[in-house]
Amino acid sequence: MAELFNRSVRDQICDTIRSEVLSGAWNNDEPVREQSLADRFGVSRGPIRDVLSKLSNEGLLVYRQNKGVRVNSPPDEAEREFLQSIRRQIEVYSLERCIGNLTTHDDEQIEGFLLDLAVACKNEKIAAIAESDLALHRFLVRHASCEMEAVWLSITSRLFMDYSRLGNYEEILIEHKDIVQAVQQRDLEAAKAALIANII
Repeated sequence: MAELFNRSVRDQICDTIRSEVLSGAWNNDEPVREQSLADRFGVSRGPIRDVLSKLSNEGLLVYRQNKGVRVNSPPDEAEREFLQSIRRQIEVYSLERCIGNLTTHDDEQIEGFLLDLAVACKNEKIAAIAESDLALHRFLVRHASCEMEAVWLSITSRLFMDYSRLGNYEEILIEHKDIVQAVQQRDLEAAKAALIANII
């Protein structure tokens, strides 16, 4: 998978769990067990504890007394629409700030995310689709501002990925191809339009 940046093992585990939850691979209120995750990822419970703390701070997971850490419930429709509108504003703002400063190396990174997405769509792996999807958007936000990335991540972590609105996974790939093509051509208005069409 294309590298978003030099990620630690904790970051990689965090991104994987986040993508799985957002894509619906985990049920609402499902318990999250430290030991089973430690076994799965081949690490001690310490890194897993850090990951669960981070995802709880983002609102993706929640600690319930006498129940431990569990998957949080998604926001109601009104809250979801509000958060989605903020996400769109952040990403448009980020594009405006970063598009003129991107390099050919950045273009290669973005192309890598798109290739990862194409493989995930071909294999119909929802969690992998979500991870590649998020990675591409996050890359652009991070290039605008690391501080903005943190705000974006806290909002995005509360938004489950609604792939059911699309007829097939090819549509997901086409939407992101439009974004990548416009960004690589440094066409700000086309990139903004493609982003807005994608984030609904």
